[in-house]
Amino acid sequence: MIFLELVLQNFGPYRGKQVINLNPKTDKENSRPIILLGGMNGGGKTTLMDAIRLALYGPRAQCSTRGNLSYSDFLNQCVNNKIDPVADTRIELLFEHIENDKPIKYRVVRSWTKNPKDGKDTLGILGDSDTWPDALVNIWDEYIENLLPLGISNLFLFDGEQVKELAEQETPPPVVVDAIRGLLGLELADRLAVDLDILVNRKLKEVGNSKDLANLEEIETRLTQQQEDYQTTEEKVENLKNQVEELEQKQQEAFDKFISEGGKIAAERNQLELQQNTKTTEIEQVRQSMCELAADVLPLALIPNLLNQAQTQGEKEFRHQQVQISKDLLLERDQRLLTWLNQVEISPIQVEKIQSFLIEDVDNLYAKALQTEVPWLLADDETLSQLDNLIYHLQNSKLSAKEKLAILKNKEEEIHTLERQVQTAAAPEDYTKLRQALEAAQNQVVEAKANYETIRRRLAELETIIAKSKRELSDYTVENIKHKNSEHIITSAAKVQNTLKIFREKLTLRKLNKLEEEVKNCFLYLLHKSDLVHRITIDTKTFSLLLYDLNGKTVPKHRLSAGEKQLLAIAFLWGLAKVSGLRLPVAIDTPLGRLDSSHRQNLVDKYFPAASHQVILLSTDTEIGKKEVETLREKEAIAREYLLKYDSSTRQTTIQPGYFW
Repeated sequence: MIFLELVLQNFGPYRGKQVINLNPKTDKENSRPIILLGGMNGGGKTTLMDAIRLALYGPRAQCSTRGNLSYSDFLNQCVNNKIDPVADTRIELLFEHIENDKPIKYRVVRSWTKNPKDGKDTLGILGDSDTWPDALVNIWDEYIENLLPLGISNLFLFDGEQVKELAEQETPPPVVVDAIRGLLGLELADRLAVDLDILVNRKLKEVGNSKDLANLEEIETRLTQQQEDYQTTEEKVENLKNQVEELEQKQQEAFDKFISEGGKIAAERNQLELQQNTKTTEIEQVRQSMCELAADVLPLALIPNLLNQAQTQGEKEFRHQQVQISKDLLLERDQRLLTWLNQVEISPIQVEKIQSFLIEDVDNLYAKALQTEVPWLLADDETLSQLDNLIYHLQNSKLSAKEKLAILKNKEEEIHTLERQVQTAAAPEDYTKLRQALEAAQNQVVEAKANYETIRRRLAELETIIAKSKRELSDYTVENIKHKNSEHIITSAAKVQNTLKIFREKLTLRKLNKLEEEVKNCFLYLLHKSDLVHRITIDTKTFSLLLYDLNGKTVPKHRLSAGEKQLLAIAFLWGLAKVSGLRLPVAIDTPLGRLDSSHRQNLVDKYFPAASHQVILLSTDTEIGKKEVETLREKEAIAREYLLKYDSSTRQTTIQPGYFW
């Protein structure tokens, strides 16, 4: 069996008509097994799985989003919420399988509108000749059961949550147990045993004498009443279970309302007000620090140009004083030199030339240094030093003021946030109503759960009573009702029951032995620790797995890592699919779950390309990332790639060719 095409029209987030080519054949001669569809969480991956299930099984489909909804309500839920209510919602699944040694194609079409009159969809089957074979429509449930039985469909169409549940539980969940029983053929054996009991009781009733018949009828009447009570109690259990779920939903709504309308904040009002007072005190401290800065040199920041001008003028006048002092020193030295020259034997003319040279030299040296403007600041050294210290201190004060302003702004924003929170708090009377509503919802949930537990225990008691009545009926009929015409039927039925019991046990052992070997081989093939498990056994009653090491000692499941548990669950499903002998497509939603990089690589390298002739993977970008998709491309394992592009503003998904990378 191969899925060739899936068409969605106004189904869930898929508005309009969108077509996905699922054919693994890349051309007439070559094919690759994997069809890769990428999408983010909430983008419509699970909706595609539901569409495949819904197309194949209709009202019997085990869709993830259906829950306890009726089929009519579920169909209404699947209609795209952006379309005209009278517009058609439609699913088409084109598949091919071998029938009488020939490939046959069928297109399963289900269509409906919002609030259908009879609460059902319209089913059509389009064959190779583009005709609608009405006969096949009428027997479609029986026909699809021969191709892909509903009981074992979860071995081929499964998701990460199913793998997670199977990995965490010591015994398989009911959906997997049902698939195993269908796979092993145990349902047929159980049904045959029940039919034999009915036949024997019917024959005993026909041949019993009046007294025996009366006793037999009394037991049967009592058993019938007990079975009716059991059915009624079972309905009560189911109703109470639904009631508990509804009340839990109401409790959640009451809690959400308690939060959204300020009940939680009202309960924390005193703490918020205390925080607000603390922040106010801190702000006052910051403001006091800023006042101290303003009382110091900080106001001089208003005249930075005057301060700089005074500092520059002071430096100029200081340099002028230094130049004048050095000039006076040089003149004194020159005068001493001239006095000495007059005392030695040097002519007056030479002394005069030397004097002219010295005067000209001094004038040349200090001509540029002399300032033309008249000094006006007249500051001494100590005043200039104080001015420098003041400017330095002013810079530090400005930085400190900026920091305190930033702190003040943050504190004020925090106070505004606290004020908004306090303002959203419910008033005392409203808080009381919200709290009472929440407590009432919680009490209702507790009471409903108690009632549910009481009725559930009553159901278990009735089950025990019915079993006792059946044994009484069996003992009575076997020991007290003897008749020649019924001896052959009773004896033969007993022999058949014993033979059927032996057949069931041997069938179970034979199939489970094969399944154990397949699961072990698949697990070791996927696992990078070849010495972890030597043998795997499956319990014949609970179908739970037991692992043994090379020394024959059990390996507790809790010793396995989360990734190893998931690989074991996948190996279990893979082994079941192999033992089934059915050549069917495999569709996996959220395939990698919590696997680490090494286990993830093992699945990519070993499982996905070999799981089936057609493997449909629905993954996020973090599960099958860039590295994994490149590995699959290098292996030439991917036939087609699609990206489910979800627009959060319109809540619509479109299907585009290509993957995330």
